[in-house]
Amino acid sequence: MAPMHGMAPAAPASTPQAPVAGTAVSIDNFAFAPAMLTVHRGDTVTWTNHDEEPHTVAAEDGSFRSPGMGANATFSFTFTNPGSYDYICSVHPVMHGTVVVTP
Repeated sequence: MAPMHGMAPAAPASTPQAPVAGTAVSIDNFAFAPAMLTVHRGDTVTWTNHDEEPHTVAAEDGSFRSPGMGANATFSFTFTNPGSYDYICSVHPVMHGTVVVTP
């Protein structure tokens, strides 16, 4: 079989734990997706609950905390300081995520 000219090789797949850029986090099937998100200082991250069960977004360092969010509810937080922010759902503590804020 002749090689196909003009076709670039496929990009390597990223590892599941690699940080994802963007500003949206989906809550679906009792998980935050992406579980690790990288944003720039000043970005606002919005979490949207797609589950039927209520969830929260609560920073382990206490820097942000949502009220209980029912189905299709959202919570937004603007990150003003660089760093790594681990968070959980206080209703379901097995749910966890991280926002990495770059300068």
